[in-house]
Amino acid sequence: MQLQINEKSVDLDVEADMPLLWVLRDLLDMTGTKFGCGMGLCGACTVHIDGSPVRACITPVGTLAGKRIATIEAVESDHPVQQAWLELNVVQCGYCQPGQIMSAVALLANNPEGIDDDLIDSAMAGNICRCGTYPRIRAALKRAAELTREPTPASGTS
Repeated sequence: MQLQINEKSVDLDVEADMPLLWVLRDLLDMTGTKFGCGMGLCGACTVHIDGSPVRACITPVGTLAGKRIATIEAVESDHPVQQAWLELNVVQCGYCQPGQIMSAVALLANNPEGIDDDLIDSAMAGNICRCGTYPRIRAALKRAAELTREPTPASGTS
């Protein structure tokens, strides 16, 4: 089968019921996506399928033909979410953060008009953080939304 992962075509010879998580981690050496619970409950394995957050540990690769898959490796380091995470020192142990960031990126992309506490709580509810950095995650999401709305400096002007 052929998959589109991070805007690249990848040819695979795997069983259709193999979870995407193990394709990413074991076969493609893309270890940014984490294994947490294996049941789709904790969010550590969150990736995007056609722009929506999905749990890779319970998603069979056979269901992904023709779909766009994006992993944490595709999120640029200068993305507003990444900037806000660093600026507000969100990460404690860091294990859940790839999944948190993937959910946050989708939340911002799907809500360009803005986000509030209820929307954040709803969108991020499926991402568990054992260290309890939820207040920092919420603050970083608000900051990322601000960064998204800030005008970028025009290049080549003085």
